[in-house]
This record gives sequence, structure tokens and C-alpha cells, in this order.
Amino acid sequence: MRHGKRWLLAAAALLAAVAAVLALRPGPAPTPDPALFLDRHWQRPLPPQGSPPAAFTALEASLDPAACGQCHASQYADWRSSLHSRSMTAGILWQLRLLPQAEANQCLDCHAPLAEQKALLAREHGWAGAPAEPPPAYVPADLGHAGLTCAGCHVRRHQRFGPPPRPGVDPDRAPHGGFTVSAAFEDSRFCAACHQFPADGPRTAGKLREDTYEQWRASDFAARGVSCQSCHMPERRHLWRGVHTPEMVAAALTPALTVDAGEVRARLTNSGAGHHFPTYMVPKVYAQLVLIDAGGERVLTERVIGWQVDVSLQHEAFDTRLAPGASVELAAPLPTDAGPSARAELRVLVAPREHYERTFQAVLDQADKLDRRTLELLQQAYDEARASRYEALRLSVPLDPGLETDR
Repeated sequence: MRHGKRWLLAAAALLAAVAAVLALRPGPAPTPDPALFLDRHWQRPLPPQGSPPAAFTALEASLDPAACGQCHASQYADWRSSLHSRSMTAGILWQLRLLPQAEANQCLDCHAPLAEQKALLAREHGWAGAPAEPPPAYVPADLGHAGLTCAGCHVRRHQRFGPPPRPGVDPDRAPHGGFTVSAAFEDSRFCAACHQFPADGPRTAGKLREDTYEQWRASDFAARGVSCQSCHMPERRHLWRGVHTPEMVAAALTPALTVDAGEVRARLTNSGAGHHFPTYMVPKVYAQLVLIDAGGERVLTERVIGWQVDVSLQHEAFDTRLAPGASVELAAPLPTDAGPSARAELRVLVAPREHYERTFQAVLDQADKLDRRTLELLQQAYDEARASRYEALRLSVPLDPGLETDR
């Protein structure tokens, strides 16, 4: 226990002395008001958990997501398949080897927000204030690389928090001392903690680089009470699917394709996303009109949907994102040499990490300035970004005039 307390205090000193004091004594019960609850729940940096309650078993005390999965099997399985579990992979790990500690900790506020994760990463990178000793038993050695974990959202000072329970569940009779109920877990503001920069946050061309919550607030989805969780956590599943998955892109877009009077026309409407499509600068979506005949395929025209910013994040090239309800149209004349069995297709191709691809490539061009391990992680991150591209949907229509296909 002495060793655990020494490690806890070192971790707390790494963040803030005040946070350490707060972590080691019980705090007041969270307010039921979602806004006030969230102010407390997402204070930055998150304070250390402190010593586990004496009555806790090792399983209850553990911050390991796999420990949570012993009882919450379906939630753990969903989390394992989500991007939240991969928020500390090669794409950020190579950057942590180069960033100043203070800047790295800002990234970790969302990518690995627990104080215990930051302490482990401080040890790994030799940062100032890192605990000198290994972590106590309730902190797994690999927690720093575990991403946004169960505890990152649900555990503060070893107390559990969650949404209103399903019928038949008594939060006071649950294991590990029960859990504190808050409607904030079903409120879009809960997600805004990481998916919305403050008004004075970093901008490009006057636009906040992370603005998803405000985009949602301006949409009719907010007016209709369709929260972030409604789409990204259906039935409370811990999936958080988005632009990386064909199903979510197909659910966001309504396509239409028409061939008439020697012209092929298409339209894509953001009918299903309660924010811009895509919401921020990293993804690019390519809408193509393609002619297919006996001679093969040819792209007649293409539109890029997205926010194009240079790798320095200082300059905008274009912003063609679709606000909720907005559409983009494509049109092209039919080639006169199209065969009788030809058809036209609308294809939607997605590069979920296009901005990262360009950024990583720009750094790879300076490979001679990187150490071997940093270069390995960077190359892995680039390869993973390129491999994430996929085709989201395809619509086809024969070249007979007057035919229209939509979904």
C-alpha cells in the first residue's frame, strides 16, 4: 500500500498539487443538473483516482478495461471494436516522441485522459515529474496505451457514474458500491468535452478546428432531440461509429442518379448526419460519376466533399462540407462513343484520414531527422491511414433516358 500511495502522489504532482489533494478525499455528491455535473466530471486535467476503497476486490479496483469486461461483456466487446479503444495507436504515439510535454498532455486530455495514463506515459517518455516507481496494482502497466477507457468516462475517485438505469436495475444495489446516476450521459454536451473546442480554441480561416457540437446545435437534429448518442451509441452500445464505417456514411447520405437528354446527373444530400458531413478537416469524401461500357471505366467528373487545410493548419484551400439538409450535385455530358450496354454509376469513396495521410507523408519526407523508433511508428501510422480508405456506396443506372435511381 505504501508503494501505491507513493506512486499516486507522484502522479498527482505531475498534474497539479490541488488535484492530488482532491483525489485523496471524497468529494461532494455530483449535482443532478447535467451542465454542472459535466463541469465537474470533465475538469482538466482529471484528478487521480486515489487509493481504492478498502472493501473493493482487486477486480473492482482495477482501471483495466478488461476488468470492466468481466461483468460488462457486451460493452467491453463494443468498446474494443471502437476508435475510442484505438486513440493511442501509432498515429499519436510517434508524435508524443517529438512534442513538448505540455503540448502532449493537451492531446492526452482526450486520447488518454486519466491521470494514471498520463503518469505512465510520463515514465515512458522520461518527462518531468514522472513517478519514479512502477504503478500500483490497480493501474495496469499498459493503461497508457489503452486509449479512452471505460474509466475515462465512468470512474472518478473510484466512484462509478452512468446513465439512468434500465427498468429493474437498482443503482444502489449494484457492485462496487453502486453507481451515481446522471442524465448527462445521454446529453450531447457529454460528447462535447472532446468533440468541441471552446470559442477561443484553435481556428483555421476563422473556423474552429473541432466544432461538431455547435454544428449539431444549429441543426434540426438538436431541435428534435436527436442527440449524439442517438446515432453514435444506438441502444447504448459503445460503438461510436462514424465516417470510418460504410454503414454510417450510407445512413448519412441520400443519393440520386439520373440519365436524361445526353447528360448524367447525381445528387448527394446530407439527410442523416446531425452535423456537417464530414464534420471536421481530417476526412475527405469523393463523389464520382463513372461511365462503364465494353471499353472499361472512365470517370466523367468528381467532387470532393470536405474541408481542405494545409498540413501546417494555417491555410484553407476549400470547404465543401455539407451542413445537415444540404446537397451537392454532379453533372457530366455523356460521351458520344458510349456503347449500347453502357451504364452510369455514382460512387462515393471515403478517405477517413486524408489530412493525416498528407501530414504523415510530409514528415516522412524528413525521415533523416527522426530516430528509428519514431520513424517506425510514423510509417505504421501512414500505412494505417492509407488502408482506411473504402467505397461507401455505389448507384448504377442504364443509359436509357428518363430512368432515375435513388435510395
